[in-house]
Amino acid sequence: MDTATELKENGTAAKPGADEEKKEDMELDEKKVALNGAAEGDLPPEENDDYKVDVEINLEEREKWGKKVEFFLACIGYAVGLGNVWRFPYLCFENGGGAFLIPYVCMLFLCGMPLFFMELALGQFVSLGPVTSWAAICPLAKGVGFSMLVVSFLCCVYYNVIIAWCLYYMFKSFASVVPWANCDNWWNTPDCTLSKKTSNGVTNNGGPVNTTGLLNSTSCFNDTASIVGNMTGNASTPLLKCVTSTLNVTNGTATSGQVVSMAAVGGNSPSKEFWENYVLQISDTMDELGSMRVELLVALIVAWILVYFCLWKGIKSSGKVVYFTATFPYVVLVILLIRGVTLPGASKGIEFYLKPDFKKLGDANVWAAAATQIFYSLGIGFGSLITMGSFNQFHNNCFRDAMIVSVINCSTSVFAGFVIFSVLGFMAHVSGKEVKDVATSGPGLAFVVYPEGIAQMPISPFWAVMFFFMLLTLGLDTQFAMFEAVVTGLVDEYPRVLKRRKELFIAFLCVLCFLLAIPMVMQGGMYVLNLYNWQSGGVSLLFLALFEVVTVAWGYGADRFAKDIETMIGYKIWPWWPIAWKFCTPVVILGVFLFSVIQWKGVSYGSYKYPDWAEFCGWVLALASMLWIPGVAIYKIVKTPGSSLFQRLCFLLRPDDDEMKTIQVREGLTAQTELETLS
Repeated sequence: MDTATELKENGTAAKPGADEEKKEDMELDEKKVALNGAAEGDLPPEENDDYKVDVEINLEEREKWGKKVEFFLACIGYAVGLGNVWRFPYLCFENGGGAFLIPYVCMLFLCGMPLFFMELALGQFVSLGPVTSWAAICPLAKGVGFSMLVVSFLCCVYYNVIIAWCLYYMFKSFASVVPWANCDNWWNTPDCTLSKKTSNGVTNNGGPVNTTGLLNSTSCFNDTASIVGNMTGNASTPLLKCVTSTLNVTNGTATSGQVVSMAAVGGNSPSKEFWENYVLQISDTMDELGSMRVELLVALIVAWILVYFCLWKGIKSSGKVVYFTATFPYVVLVILLIRGVTLPGASKGIEFYLKPDFKKLGDANVWAAAATQIFYSLGIGFGSLITMGSFNQFHNNCFRDAMIVSVINCSTSVFAGFVIFSVLGFMAHVSGKEVKDVATSGPGLAFVVYPEGIAQMPISPFWAVMFFFMLLTLGLDTQFAMFEAVVTGLVDEYPRVLKRRKELFIAFLCVLCFLLAIPMVMQGGMYVLNLYNWQSGGVSLLFLALFEVVTVAWGYGADRFAKDIETMIGYKIWPWWPIAWKFCTPVVILGVFLFSVIQWKGVSYGSYKYPDWAEFCGWVLALASMLWIPGVAIYKIVKTPGSSLFQRLCFLLRPDDDEMKTIQVREGLTAQTELETLS
């Protein structure tokens, strides 16, 4: 090959004498190519003059984080998600208040930190995506990687619908009055009730009292109430509380009374009716998907466009986005906390949140709830931590990162509880209810209860925009990490097909997820999304996490893995971590998995129980990820040569020697004199 041809193909002319040097390092370069994503089964290039050209074209170093802080913020943004805000505070309140922190911290050390640390360290050591990482340390467990990708993919489908809801609510909040502030809208029903405690009357956020509750309530006023004028609404709605003296209601306006508080029992709040009757326009059952909610469809398109343009350049783009998306939620949480604790009744809400009930510690459900919350809060088992760790420098201190991020995540959960329950205490104060009667979790908290509290604050649109923008950034960080795990996992597994078409492949995955999510923005879409939420990352996530920790601890070897970590960070880790990987963490996961299966009562949404066909579809979603583990293992056993099953298993349970040697060569861990032995 002449110099002109080399210059055209390689961009530089070959240096004199370089041919022999490149041929001598042929095997080393080939291993580097394989490490950066050579497809299985590819034949090694022939030893000819064209070889050096192919190596120069294919040999691309793996992407790395631009700065250490980008990785750190990405981990925090991924781990601190919507569950920290809308799930943990309610779990804490429901399971013993301050006493719940005892099982929560125990499960953090027994299960959360060991798994979080293990996944980060594995990704950093192998420097590959979820699928190829597991194939490197234990070929028999390659299915764990595929299982992770399926779980993350299914969660990405419905998670972006939640982000679309946040976008929609934020858009609707740009108004002089938030649309869920009153009962005077076309979507409201006669059951819509709004009340506020005052010193000399009952007002409806400054407007007329809802006379619905007064019609059957004369006994509350010592039979002295006089009702004059036109009355509309549901006359059978009773009062929660009312007090003495004379009350005259004329043309729907209450005057000259000493009503301490009044709230309809069983009535719907304006925020609930806005959510169900306007935003979702939810159908009665899952059998009725109904028509398309076009506004939500548009919001979903915008959400996927956001995801694409934040990820299309890989960590080069997402690493810059997290500077804002990972830090802004903390700014908003602090602002909302300051606002919340200054509201009347806030102390009552915080007391309910933290008041310890140590009797609850004897309930197995409380410990299971703590383990489950730790597991999902840290984002274990999705492959995202392995992916983010794979973009680290080899000698990065992943142990320190794992400890700091875990503590920040759990501390954020506790901190968010003060933000949420200060407002719930305020709501209980103005409605005359107990805090336990207004507390809830999940979408009900984010899109019904908390917005109801916001509507009763001065300049409510401002607080609404801040709150939903915070939820948006929390959701986007988690979505980025899960989606990146899917992309990286497949690109590393099939580099020849996908590596050079990564941007197009990301666009394809975005469109595919969008199409699968279309049923979720129909009138019955909430039932579909709830089914995904229950089954795509529920029992199946526990199942694969059990196999991943067993693979590292007993397949690859916990002690060997600890030595690999020592090689990376420069010092020995505590003996506790190998012990946890071998015994404590598998036992906890197995216990929670069995408890979840035994306690399974079917999928439900509120009081609605899903039909049998929907339950079947849910288990199909769960098995779609779980079956990869035994399926790939069986495939590997069948395809591996060997005279006996035992011989094949022994071979597949050993780490891939070529990959292990390649890591040593890539990171300079092998002496120059030993390079010749790698061939």
